[in-house]
Amino acid sequence: MRIEIIKLLKKEGKLSDETINELKEININDFHHIVKEIGAKPTEHIKASEISKDLNTKWAGRNLYVFNEVSSTNTVAKFLAKNGAENGTVVLSEKQTDARGRSGKAWEAPLGGIWLSIIVKPNVDYSKLPMITIATGVAVAKAIERAGIQNAEIKWPNDIMLNGKKVCGILTEAVTQYNHIESVIIGVGIDANININEFPEELQEGTTTIAEELGRTEDENLLIRYFLEEFEKISTLFTEEKFEEILKEWRKRSYSIGKIVEVREPFSKFYDAYVVGIGKEGALIVEKIDGTLEKVISGECIIKN
Repeated sequence: MRIEIIKLLKKEGKLSDETINELKEININDFHHIVKEIGAKPTEHIKASEISKDLNTKWAGRNLYVFNEVSSTNTVAKFLAKNGAENGTVVLSEKQTDARGRSGKAWEAPLGGIWLSIIVKPNVDYSKLPMITIATGVAVAKAIERAGIQNAEIKWPNDIMLNGKKVCGILTEAVTQYNHIESVIIGVGIDANININEFPEELQEGTTTIAEELGRTEDENLLIRYFLEEFEKISTLFTEEKFEEILKEWRKRSYSIGKIVEVREPFSKFYDAYVVGIGKEGALIVEKIDGTLEKVISGECIIKN
């Protein structure tokens, strides 16, 4: 994180080479106010003023920082979270140069997409983190539905699908101290108005965009506002521990239930299974070939043809 923040400050002309050489003796956290200043500068495509206009939330997105380009919005959000950023603070960037998804996979994040991270302070333990990802997926799907696409589906644990192709990914990370979760960073990347041909060839076949599905471009600022409003609504259910209501919305849009998948859990052998459903804590329930039921808490489930 330290290196990425230094690169951002240098790129924006806020640090000289001489100052960088002295940073070993300087606490990088002292520069958090400068990072906020950079995020408050006018940008060309993603505009805080357009997002905030008519935004119907009490806390989600009430503090917005928009950058022209960062390595990763999650990195900047973690930095701000460690330096007192309020619940609901949102970090956006028009481009990301080093975006990462689950398991450290590279994530293409060019101009035309929605790349944001939201800081939440839910006061929960680690067992509830999967449910945060589940709830965020529902919020993204509902935002897409408000944009006029009614077939958004959620592929466990963190992808939003349209007509069998990925349009969004979610990455949830905890900021901890002394085994206590201080805040949670939720990264959301939506392929809004990107030209698919800009993606590497190996990604093009399985990827779609909001513009491609609508047959026209969509206002990125409006779509961000939709997401923030839906996120706050679903977060209220989470806070009130109405998990079954969240899961009901997820199940209605499930891309995974009823499919044969290859389960890839960390530090475990891969195995094929049939997706039965989702448990109350957000784990996927699968039936293995021998008929036993298994809870998949983390990892990937690759849909098999």
